[in-house]
Amino acid sequence: MEQRFDFGEAVRLTRNVRNDGTFPGLEIGNLLIKRGSVGYVMNVGTFLQDQVIYTVNFLDHGRVVGCREEELQPADETWVESLFETREKVVARYTLAVNGEVLAAAGTEGEVFKVLRDLADGVQYHVRFPGHTLQVPESCLESPPKREEADV
Repeated sequence: MEQRFDFGEAVRLTRNVRNDGTFPGLEIGNLLIKRGSVGYVMNVGTFLQDQVIYTVNFLDHGRVVGCREEELQPADETWVESLFETREKVVARYTLAVNGEVLAAAGTEGEVFKVLRDLADGVQYHVRFPGHTLQVPESCLESPPKREEADV
C-alpha cells in the first residue's frame, strides 16, 4: 500500500469532515472541516492495514484531523465547488427519464453516492433514487425541504 501524499505537502479536502466521536469537545456529527479547505500533511499511517490515513493540519481552522486518502487531492489541483457531497440527501428538481421511461419523478428524494467534478459540462452526481442510480447534472437537483421537528 503506497501513500499518495508526503509530509508537509499541501492537500485539499474533497468532502466535509464531521466528528465521528474521536474529536474531543464537539458533538458527534458536528462539522470539523469544510470541503475545499487546504491543510498540510503531518503524518501518514494506516487503519485496519488497508486504508492510508493522513494526519492533516488545517492551519486556517486550528484543527488537526485524520483524513482518508480518498478525501484528499493535491492543493494545487483544480478545485470545483459543488452544492452537494457524498451521502447527502437531494431531491429531483425535474422528472428524470431515460428513453421516455420515468425513473425519478420531480420531488423524489435520493442520496448522492459520488460527486463528479472533472466533467467538461459542470458538476454531476451519481444519485441513488428508489430503484435506480442515475448520473444527474447539478442543475437538476435541490436540497430536500427542511423537516419540522415534531412537537413533544
